[in-house]
Amino acid sequence: MDFPIEPVRGRFPALSLADKGRRRIYLDNPAGTQVPQAVADAVSRCLLTTNANLGGYFETTIAAQAVVDEAHQAMADFLGAESTEEIIIGANMTTLTYHMSRTLGRTLKPGDEIILTRMDHEGNVSPWLQLAEDLGLVVRWLPFDEKSWQVEEAVLAALLTEKTRLVALNYASNLTGSINRVKALTAIARNAGALVYVDAVQFAPHGLIDVRDLGCDFLICSAYKFFGPHMGILWGRRGIIDGLKPYKCRCSSNGLPERFELGTPQIELMAGLTAAVDYFSELGAAAGEGGSRRQKIAKAFEVSIAYENPLAQRLIDGLSDISGLTIHGITDPKRVAERVPTVSFTVDGIVPETIVRQMNAENIFLWSGHNYAWEIVHQLGIPAEQGVVRIGIAHYNTAAEIDETLESVHRVIAMLRQQRS
Repeated sequence: MDFPIEPVRGRFPALSLADKGRRRIYLDNPAGTQVPQAVADAVSRCLLTTNANLGGYFETTIAAQAVVDEAHQAMADFLGAESTEEIIIGANMTTLTYHMSRTLGRTLKPGDEIILTRMDHEGNVSPWLQLAEDLGLVVRWLPFDEKSWQVEEAVLAALLTEKTRLVALNYASNLTGSINRVKALTAIARNAGALVYVDAVQFAPHGLIDVRDLGCDFLICSAYKFFGPHMGILWGRRGIIDGLKPYKCRCSSNGLPERFELGTPQIELMAGLTAAVDYFSELGAAAGEGGSRRQKIAKAFEVSIAYENPLAQRLIDGLSDISGLTIHGITDPKRVAERVPTVSFTVDGIVPETIVRQMNAENIFLWSGHNYAWEIVHQLGIPAEQGVVRIGIAHYNTAAEIDETLESVHRVIAMLRQQRS
C-alpha cells in the first residue's frame, strides 16, 4: 500500500503552523518529534479529569492508577516485553540510566570491567564512566568501524574478558544514523557472562523493537523521540531486575516496577505515552492489520520504514552532489536498511553552525553541533565545538520537504563560499 502521508500529517497540528506566512519544515526529529493531537488531548484530559496521586480509594486516584497501568501495558506491547513489571518509566533516558547504573554499581567491585562504545550518545556513556570512577572499575572502549559505520562483532569479542561485567551498546547512532547488529553483539557479550544495556532512543521511532528476541538485559528509549511526551522508558529483564536493590525511599513500594520509579509518577505524561503507542497501533490498523496491538505496531513500522528509507536515500543522493561535502554515515543505497533516516555532514571550510543558522532563518528546522555524540566526533577527528549539520527525517516528512531542503543546502553553501572568496 502507499503510505498515507496526508492523513498522517493531518494528525500532527504542528505541521500546519506557519511563521509570518512561512511554512515550517521539521527536520530536527532526532532531538524530538512533534506529537499527534491525540497525545496532547490525552495529557490535557488526564490533568482535567484524573488529577490525583496514587494509592487512595476515591474516583480520581483510582482513575490515575488506571492511567499508570495502561502506560506500562502500552510500552510492554511496544517493546515486546513479557510483563508490565519489566517496564520502568521515568523522567528521561539519561536520568533512568544514571539511576540504573548506580543500582548495578551495588553488584560491582574494583577491578571489574565495563565496555562502552565510541558510537553512543553521552547519556549511555557518562553514567558508566562516572560509576567506574567512583568504584574503581576498568573501562574498555569499543570503537565503530569507519568503513561499515557499525560496531563489529569481532572487535567486541576481542575486548571481552572474564572480568567484563557490563557492555553498554547503542541500537542506532544519533549522528551517523547507523544501526548496530544488536542481537549478534548481545549474544557475544552474554556468552562471556556480561550484562548488556542497550540505548534504543534513536532506533525506537524507526523500527520495531523486540527485547526478547534481542536477548539483552536492559533497553532504554525516549517517548518524545517517537511522537510522545518527554519521558524515558527502561525495560529490564525480570530475572535481573528482580534481584536488584535500587536507591529509593525506605517506605516506598518494593514491588516491580514501582521500586525503580522514584517519587510521584508523571501521570499526565503517561496518558500521553499510551496515546503515542496507540498512534502506531492505529497506523498499523489503517494499513490493514487487524490483530493485537503489538501486531498493529509491527505493521506500522513496516509501512513507515518503506516510506522513510527512500526519503533518506533521496536526501543522501542530493547531498552527495555537493563538492567538498562529507556525509558521516552509510551512503550506499544497498545498505539503506542498515541506518535510520538521520543524516549528518560537514563541508570543507564552512562551520556547520553557519549553514544551520541560514537554513533556520528559512524555517527549515535542523541542528548543528556534536549532538551529545561526543565520542563519535572525537573518533572521526571532527572539532567538537563545531560538530556537524544534522538532518533527521520522520515519517510525517514529505519528498517535497526533502527537495526544498536540498535546494536550500545547495544555495546556502554556494552563498557562504562566495562570501569567503
